[in-house]
Amino acid sequence: MSDSQLAFDSTKTGVRIALFAAIAACVAFGFFGVRWQLGSMLAEQTPPGDPNLSEIAEVARNFAPADSRARGLAAVAANREFDPDKIDVSTALFGQAVRLSPNDFRWWVEYGRALEQAGRAGDAESALETAIQFAPNYAQPRWQLGNFYLRQGRTDEAFRELSRATSNNATYREQVFALVWDYSGNDPGTLEQTVSSDPEIHADLALFYMSRGWPADALRLWRSIPDERKPGFQKIAKTMADLSTHSGALREGLEFANGAGFDLNARPEEISNPGFESMLGDKDETYFGWKVDRGDSRAEFTPDSYVKHSDTRSLRIVFKNYDRPVFSSLWQNVAAQPNTKYSLSFWVRTETLRSGGPPQIEVADASANKVLAVSTAFPLGTNTWTQITLEFSTPDKSDGIYVRSSRSYCGETCPIVGTVWLDDFKLTKL
Repeated sequence: MSDSQLAFDSTKTGVRIALFAAIAACVAFGFFGVRWQLGSMLAEQTPPGDPNLSEIAEVARNFAPADSRARGLAAVAANREFDPDKIDVSTALFGQAVRLSPNDFRWWVEYGRALEQAGRAGDAESALETAIQFAPNYAQPRWQLGNFYLRQGRTDEAFRELSRATSNNATYREQVFALVWDYSGNDPGTLEQTVSSDPEIHADLALFYMSRGWPADALRLWRSIPDERKPGFQKIAKTMADLSTHSGALREGLEFANGAGFDLNARPEEISNPGFESMLGDKDETYFGWKVDRGDSRAEFTPDSYVKHSDTRSLRIVFKNYDRPVFSSLWQNVAAQPNTKYSLSFWVRTETLRSGGPPQIEVADASANKVLAVSTAFPLGTNTWTQITLEFSTPDKSDGIYVRSSRSYCGETCPIVGTVWLDDFKLTKL
């Protein structure tokens, strides 16, 4: 074999060795790369409540030993065992996660919490402050630092951080409200000092008060919002109108309903649409107008422009063997003052009305749904327009009344037949 052939074969052998080495390196790189990706994916996708958390965390850490998420998952797993001996292990693992991802505020938060559990309050505070440095506009680190300060008895600092947590995050805002509310013993003053006076926060705080049965404070906060900003919070106003009218807080509910764009012509201590001049809409479209339940076809409600006491319309009710023992199909919420005497008057006309238990109108206290007064029964037979008046007094803590139809009880099966017209309701303070 010539020298040139030997040189050529040597070159080929060298190329083969280099190619093999390159292939082996790629395979190894791919193998370890896949392992790393799998470990990282396991750490990211596994929820803290997984029953196999410890086993999955161990696999993730073996596959991706330098991945902060794998270390963090292992720390969560150690912390979940509630074993005092595991606290230091968990703290060390979170510390490793921080070193692997030093700019990720989430690991600084978890590290701070672990340090506090380990009794290292100073280091915990430093870790949480570092989290805020990396994410100054995020609510989570400020929420955690505020809670830390509360547990340390540093109330002023706690409320400062908690206030900042409410600025840009509605989810944490609700949690801050609840935390301060419970901590202060349900003191509105303390809670309001904690949060800013931003209209959006005041709207959310008003809803918070309303959902906990404090309608007066909810209304006070609502009134503090500039009128030009209130249209932006109509959804909140509607929710508060729902809550207040269902709980009987009708004076507050009237303002919330107006804020949500409902019943703009309704006024306190007045019957809305007293002569049925406006059409009766769906019962879900009004809070302080007449509501009609048309679920029973044996009692038909229709505006009547031919028969009326005054103006252009009345309300006609046609009974077709209506035999339910109660008749509460027509009603209206009215905002009223507590401990006040009122009279309610209305006009009624009947045609061939027959029943052992005729229809009538009753007034009930909205807060307790307790009947305060009942009118005389509508006259049987055929009668021209007749005025009926009833007097009542609201209880000390009343916020409003229900004006509603009813009937005299005459047994479980006692039909009503005939036609009734109603018109010109009037509520007068005595």
